[in-house]
This record gives sequence, C-alpha cells and structure tokens, in this order.
Amino acid sequence: MAINDKVSFTWIGHGTWMATSAAGKKVLLDAWVMNNPVAPDNLKNPEKVDLIAVTHGHGDHIHDAVEIAKKHSPKVLAIPEMGGWLGSKGVENVVGFNKGGTVEVEGIKFTMTHAEHSCGITDGGQMIYGGEAVGYVIEFENGYTVYFAGDTDVFGDMKLIGELHDLDAAILPIGDCYTMSPKRAAKAVELLGVKTVLPMHFGTFPILTGRPSALRELVGPGVNVVETHPGDTV
Repeated sequence: MAINDKVSFTWIGHGTWMATSAAGKKVLLDAWVMNNPVAPDNLKNPEKVDLIAVTHGHGDHIHDAVEIAKKHSPKVLAIPEMGGWLGSKGVENVVGFNKGGTVEVEGIKFTMTHAEHSCGITDGGQMIYGGEAVGYVIEFENGYTVYFAGDTDVFGDMKLIGELHDLDAAILPIGDCYTMSPKRAAKAVELLGVKTVLPMHFGTFPILTGRPSALRELVGPGVNVVETHPGDTV
C-alpha cells in the first residue's frame, strides 16, 4: 500500500469526482458537472481540467464532457467507440484504449477494467452505441492506486482486479436500481480486498436508495467506508 498525503478526491456529486494527483493534475472522473443537480455551485465551473476519464455514455456521466473538453483541452480517456463519438463532436486529445490495456498520461497510469452496465449515448433524439461500460484502476505518480468502478454491478473478476493491482481504495456505486446495492457492493469490497471505500451514485434521486451506513454495517469494522457529501474532499 502506498503512503498518501498528496492525492485527494472531491465529490462533485452522483458519479462524478475531481481527483487532484500527487503532482497537482486535475483528473475529472466522468463529466456531469454544470448540469449535475447535486453539484455545489462553486464546483460547476472548474478552473482547470488536465484529464477526463469517461466510463460510459449515459447522460449522467458524459453530459458535460464535450463542453468541458473544448474549454480546457484535456486528454480524454475512453473506450474507442466512445472516443470516436467524442471526436465527432470536436473533442481533441482523445486517448482511446480498451479493457485490460494500460496507458500512462501526464504521469498517471490508467488500466481499463470491465464493468457490468449498459451503455448508450443519447444524441439528437437517437440512442447511439458508445462501446461497453468500463471502470479504471488509476495509479497516481506517488504510487497511490484507486479502483474507480464507474456504474456497475458486482462481478466475479473484481477478485482478479484486486489480485493484479495493489489497491489502496475503491470508489464504488451503491445506489441500487441502476447499479449495485449496498449488499452487492459489500461483496465487491470482499472480492477486491480493499480496506477503504468511497461510495457514490446514491441519493441523487429518490430511486437511488442505497446509503453508506448500510454498506458500513455489511462490511464491518475492518473496512473504512468514507461517507462524503457533494463538495467534500477526501
């Protein structure tokens, strides 16, 4: 496990986070920012974005990706089909790669992982194929390593992700309905073998009923479930 006093994560809300890397790079994990109903006003206009990592094409994850990319000219990481769509909208600096692949961008290593979720881009009233949904294992410059699951259910190969990577923490959805519930997220924690978890994708809408307290009760005292509110930095 890496000692970390450099990397931080600010929850913009729902499934969107802004990570600050050990070298001060701003990494936007999914891009629902300006139009995110739970995002604090002071976070809706980011001053700097060096990287965007896209997990899938649903509007609550990419709604603001094109606008932010055009404004800040970051490197944008995505599965190739999603990268192609972003490029068709005028987004430059797209880094397309696929599950199992690792790329190093701005000194940060991203390994694309599987996710159990649907994926489709709403564009001009039509649903366009955007490749498969994915997650990322992110190794920052100081070695601190986080699994950002994106939207997903638990799946057995999370055990392989835990075995292949020395994970310091995981950012997992827990809301139920569109992603895994706290019960299923607790199984993900077990498979991954992580001791620090940041829950996400809950509480934005009434239907997202999962709560960190439920996950904390299920995983027991050996796992630190870090409860945050939109705007909080960990």
